[in-house]
Amino acid sequence: MNWKRLYEKYKDVVLYLFFGVCTTVANVITYWLAAHPFNLGTMPSAIIAWVVAVTFAYITNRKWVFHSSASGGKEIFAELTSFFACRLATGGVDWGCMLLFVDIMGMNDMLVKCAANIIVIVLNYVASKLVIFQSKGKKVVREEK
Repeated sequence: MNWKRLYEKYKDVVLYLFFGVCTTVANVITYWLAAHPFNLGTMPSAIIAWVVAVTFAYITNRKWVFHSSASGGKEIFAELTSFFACRLATGGVDWGCMLLFVDIMGMNDMLVKCAANIIVIVLNYVASKLVIFQSKGKKVVREEK
């Protein structure tokens, strides 16, 4: 098995998973700080953690995962807006989990936060790959049989 060829083939997925883990760590730590030492409550803490995590994710995904070619204020703003809009949708999944399982059902907030982040990572990858960081102008080459 050629590890270099395998890495090159799945490089974007590997980098996305690496930065996804980093984003999740940023999300969970920010949530914990806001919810526990600062005692802000479940939802305000989840929202603050979302803002921190999404900002971190945009920067890392744009540069190292999806290699965005957007340039100029208009293109970058459109990409940023699309990124935050998609992440707002998956943020709703996170917040819904926190509300239902922590505030209503009384489950452990840190366990729910970690589990919700796994679901969110998968949804965010799909949104990023299919909607936000599409390679503009790339031609699809089909192999003739």
